[in-house]
Amino acid sequence: MTSKIAALGIRSTNFLRTSFQNAQNKLFCTQTQLEKLPQEQDVKALEVPEIDPLKHPDFFNVHNLFTVKDLFDARVHYGHKEGSLNPNMTPYIYGSRLGHIIFDLDITADHLRQALNFAAHIAYKGGIILFLNRNAQNAFTVEKYAIECNEFAHTKFWKGGIFTNSTHQFGTETRLPDLCIFFNTLNTVLSQHTAVRDSAKMLIPTIGIVDSNCNPNLITYPVPGNDDTPCSINLFGRLFKEAILRGKEERKKVLAPIE
Repeated sequence: MTSKIAALGIRSTNFLRTSFQNAQNKLFCTQTQLEKLPQEQDVKALEVPEIDPLKHPDFFNVHNLFTVKDLFDARVHYGHKEGSLNPNMTPYIYGSRLGHIIFDLDITADHLRQALNFAAHIAYKGGIILFLNRNAQNAFTVEKYAIECNEFAHTKFWKGGIFTNSTHQFGTETRLPDLCIFFNTLNTVLSQHTAVRDSAKMLIPTIGIVDSNCNPNLITYPVPGNDDTPCSINLFGRLFKEAILRGKEERKKVLAPIE
């Protein structure tokens, strides 16, 4: 009888000891979790979510580069005479005054912002951008802005086959531009710039300033507006230069930690 009582006492002591140890372990785990919880929350609070440039509507803030008044002051709203209107340009027309076409600058501003955003994205990805112009009066301006943003320009006569038969033209494999920006899309009053057609054939995206006598169908991002007046070309050149530089600046920020 005495041995049974002793055995029960030992079992009770072991049970109490085990229960006490389990309670201590649970309390230790709870304290550890409470200590870690604020730290994890602080880390999550410090983490900055990555923004995908392609999903952001205006990652490079090109919308603040200009206003509609800037377009008006640069005479972007002036088109050619009514008799030279291309039917495909009708959706971009506001009306006419004294026999000359007037562009709707609200539509022009929307198209221009889309084009600037696309140009900035191409620069952000390290693409090659080519400025093109056939108007001798504005050739120097276009070349100047291309040089300032470290890109390329072609303002002379365009020889057919430069894009479509580049290996034969240059005698070696040649990388074509990733974007062509046309500051005017005509060679003459009636004939379209040959590079517009060649770019479409080679699936090279294009941005083009299309006047009232131009055909915008082959341009990826048409920007309706005055493609003749020096002040309007100067404005377009400055805007595209700034958009490209913003894209390149963001590219440097991304590549800096890698380097």
